Amino acid sequence: MVVAAPASGSGKTTVATGLMAALAARGLAVSPHKVGPDYIDPGYHGLATGRPGRNLDPWLTSEALVTPLLLHGARGADIAVVEGVMGLFDGAAKAGPGGSSGGDYASTAHVAALIDAPVVLVVDASAASRSVAALVHGFRSFGDVRFGGVILNRVGSEAHAALCRDAIEETGVPVLGALPRTDDIAKPSRHLGLVPAAERHAEAVETVRRLGDLVARHCDLEALMSLARTAPDLHADPWTPPGDGVARTRVAVAGGAAFTFGYAENEELLAAAGAEVVRFDPLRDERLPDGTRGVVIGGGFPEMYAADLSANEPLRKEIAAFKGPLYAECAGLLYLADELDGKPMCGVLPGVKATMTLKLTLGYRAAVAVSDSVIARAGERFHGHEFHRTATDPAHGGMAAWQWSTEGPAGFVQPGCVASYLHLHWAGSPGSARRFVEAATR
Repeated sequence: MVVAAPASGSGKTTVATGLMAALAARGLAVSPHKVGPDYIDPGYHGLATGRPGRNLDPWLTSEALVTPLLLHGARGADIAVVEGVMGLFDGAAKAGPGGSSGGDYASTAHVAALIDAPVVLVVDASAASRSVAALVHGFRSFGDVRFGGVILNRVGSEAHAALCRDAIEETGVPVLGALPRTDDIAKPSRHLGLVPAAERHAEAVETVRRLGDLVARHCDLEALMSLARTAPDLHADPWTPPGDGVARTRVAVAGGAAFTFGYAENEELLAAAGAEVVRFDPLRDERLPDGTRGVVIGGGFPEMYAADLSANEPLRKEIAAFKGPLYAECAGLLYLADELDGKPMCGVLPGVKATMTLKLTLGYRAAVAVSDSVIARAGERFHGHEFHRTATDPAHGGMAAWQWSTEGPAGFVQPGCVASYLHLHWAGSPGSARRFVEAATR
């Protein structure tokens, strides 16, 4: 089933994560998914279910891969719960043979239609009562989704919940739960959204447990399970990363509190292509893992840990001297720069200075590779996204990585290294993982 909402801030993550935790506590194997490119919510989903949180995004991977990726993640699971993104019908305009999609491409409704799943709408009832029925009626009537029911959020009392429930059920839509206001369950946020679960592990585990208890007490889990069972069989093969999976080289992937952003499929593609994938933490480890032949540094919040990253001079020097292929996205770009907010970093990108800014840069990107690199060939097209409040000076090197707007090229390519703000889901471009592993093997 898909957990959606009329707008951001309605409580989708609270309900979806709590529902996952509540079902898992019953002994069910729950497969967690998130619509869109977001990295942070899947971290909480993973804590709730004990399985990797995975993303379903037709922009990043194509419409054709959404169902196979769902089935891949849901192997062996009893139920798949998919948290939506923004409002139910909010997406990106995508030009095609018939013109623009009208702004609902890669929306929650788009993904729900692709996987033929019923939708539960989370409605914030904190400032209304009977009027929520009009909102529900409008969402049920607009678009083409299998509308399964409503969960009310932030109700003020049992009487308030009853008023809302009675009005909504007059429209023929069942109310499957009503959550009270829960100011005491903290999900701390910062400049890019929630604080990642990996940064506050013990506290995050307790938060997820309490969300599971909340949903179990105030939602009809049997009715929600029955609704999920109405989803028809999906006639597609699960996605499988191409390759023989025989390890021929070692690729180290950055992790720890400063580097929490990454798609599970990217590491699976590396492993299928012949990499033994190992983890290292730039905050704690003073050396790369023994035998490392390639390094991948994804996204995260290095700006929150700049002093500690800088203080780990032995690792910075080893990465600066590393001769194998380096691939860096966003946070990785900042770490490879000369400095971040005045703190010395690895210096792999000479003269590049990174700083925090007040501007949020966020959105999908249709990118063209400007230069040959360890993941791409010049002229190849990729779909990715940006998500940051930092900037680098300069914005690109003499050999740039990408072009995705009229504002000019972006990113840095130099022998063995590509670093930029572009986040990629490699299931949409599996040749990138193969090329990187081949470079590491050489």
